[in-house]
Amino acid sequence: MQSSMVSVLAEIPEELHDTLQHYLENHADWDQNRVFTAAVSLFLLQNSGGDRRAARTYLHALFQKTS
Repeated sequence: MQSSMVSVLAEIPEELHDTLQHYLENHADWDQNRVFTAAVSLFLLQNSGGDRRAARTYLHALFQKTS
């Protein structure tokens, strides 16, 4: 899947950030961008009437392989 990327700056609670950092330290195949892409696309998939673009993006984020 080839698409354009857009940067997003977001503030999250410190506790959530700490949990995310712990997760990333223990899951080398995930990075912050992949986690946020999966989270946002799942939210949109669940709350926007099943948009196929959100579904496609979510599945790609879950199953992408890192080099």
